[in-house]
Amino acid sequence: MPKNKTYDLEVRTFLFARDCRFLVRDLKNTISNNEDGKQLIRSSGSVGANYIEGNEKLGDKDLKFRLKISRKEAKESEYWLKLLKALNEQYQERIQNLIEEAGELRKILSSIINKLS
Repeated sequence: MPKNKTYDLEVRTFLFARDCRFLVRDLKNTISNNEDGKQLIRSSGSVGANYIEGNEKLGDKDLKFRLKISRKEAKESEYWLKLLKALNEQYQERIQNLIEEAGELRKILSSIINKLS
């Protein structure tokens, strides 16, 4: 993620999912990287997909539900990234940046959810 982060959450969640895919593409081909990478691809893509679905809300209850799923997927993405970081020394900084972005997305989503309550 570039230093000048975007504040459009749809774009930001897209960039997060894209960057996770670039990372997985570049990792060494091992069983653990493949399996953890698949999980990361699913969860990182789900962050943005659920956020977008929430924006096409059927009501405040649906919006809040979708945002909570999106937040949960950001947290799950952090988990897979931490596993990948532990096993891929050459990508430490790159993975740490993605872990930080997942955490920031989670905090932003939490803030939106809290404002809806």
